[in-house]
Amino acid sequence: MRRRVPLAPISTARQLPRPAELRELVRFRRPRLRPTERRLNAALTVRDLRRAATRTTPRAVFDYVDGAAEEEITAARNVAAYRRVTFCPDALSSVADPDPGVDLLGRRIALPLVLAPTGYTRMMHHHGEAAVARVAGHVGIPYTLSTVGSTSIPDVRAAAPGADLWFQLFLTADPRVNEELLAQAEDAGYSTLLLTVDTAVSGMRLRDVVNGLTIPPTLTARTVVDMARFPGWLLAKLTTPGITFAVLGSAVQGNPTPGEVASLMFDPGMDLTALDWVRRRWRGPLLVKGVTTPDSARRIMARGADGVVVSNHGGRQLDRSAATLDVLPAIRQAVGADATVLIDGGILHGQDIVAARALGADAAMIGRAYLYGLMAGGQDGVLRACEILAEEYQRCMQLLGVRRSADLGRQHVAFRPHGGGDHPGVPA
Repeated sequence: MRRRVPLAPISTARQLPRPAELRELVRFRRPRLRPTERRLNAALTVRDLRRAATRTTPRAVFDYVDGAAEEEITAARNVAAYRRVTFCPDALSSVADPDPGVDLLGRRIALPLVLAPTGYTRMMHHHGEAAVARVAGHVGIPYTLSTVGSTSIPDVRAAAPGADLWFQLFLTADPRVNEELLAQAEDAGYSTLLLTVDTAVSGMRLRDVVNGLTIPPTLTARTVVDMARFPGWLLAKLTTPGITFAVLGSAVQGNPTPGEVASLMFDPGMDLTALDWVRRRWRGPLLVKGVTTPDSARRIMARGADGVVVSNHGGRQLDRSAATLDVLPAIRQAVGADATVLIDGGILHGQDIVAARALGADAAMIGRAYLYGLMAGGQDGVLRACEILAEEYQRCMQLLGVRRSADLGRQHVAFRPHGGGDHPGVPA
């Protein structure tokens, strides 16, 4: 063995830095005095916005957004499915001048993303649906107002006069209410109708039951203690107009639980004949939301719908159903290339939108993702959520070697659906 010879020490010349050199290195940031601005600036992902929302919102309200039905198995499946996607990049492909925009239902949108309908949105933050619609118009994507929205159909239009607004219809047991809702949406220039079909009865959302949630929140000893921990939220609720079922008007009274609203308003007898009525009544694009099997999708398209939304209601209705990404490829195959296919459930990252589009969706819909932003920072928080997703989406697209959203395809992902043999029409 050779004898080790020690290395001579390295001689390092030292000098005092000159002020001009230090000026080039020092970059002190101006302190952000507004807590909301600090929170949103620190949020780099939607999950960061979710954590921020836990510090601004009472538990019962946060759990209404974050929770799901029964054991929350389906909600977890939705998220996990996207983690099973493997990307397959194209090498040496120019991605200069990227184009994330897509054509959807005859309109060009900034990226394949639609802000989904969410109920009682002013409960999460007093900015509510109006803020979400304003952000959608600002970034160039559609926003869908819910039947159980807490801002009226015309007021949302007034807040976002240039936005592409869609309306989501829960078909109620009262034909007069259904007719009035569609008439208001038409008069206010809403372009597209989403008929939701997976709410014949309400799912059992145990977090809401445990928290004693009502709409609007009832003041009890327990809820007051919870709300008092978030003085900003409580002050805003006490000093702004009360939360009401503004879209439904006087059709709902009192402080019902979310489950009681479903029992009061929704029609468990709804079937394909109801779709026939809606198709005759609504002259614009019609999408049916709540589809998870190829056979259902084929029947719906045969009755005149323009497309489907592959959705299990974010896991908030039937627990232990399939993840939406797992059934997406078979549903796309069933309805053909010309039908419009959207997907929701579990989308928390821009890469999830890339995966959904590569596997057959024209666009993705998000609900929880922008609500986390809304709870964290109102209108600015919704904008931050959209910015994060757009940045993640474009970066992923370019790293895949894809310059345009239109060029994303099955060749860019490797994906094997889980539980394929358990769902007719889903390849094993």
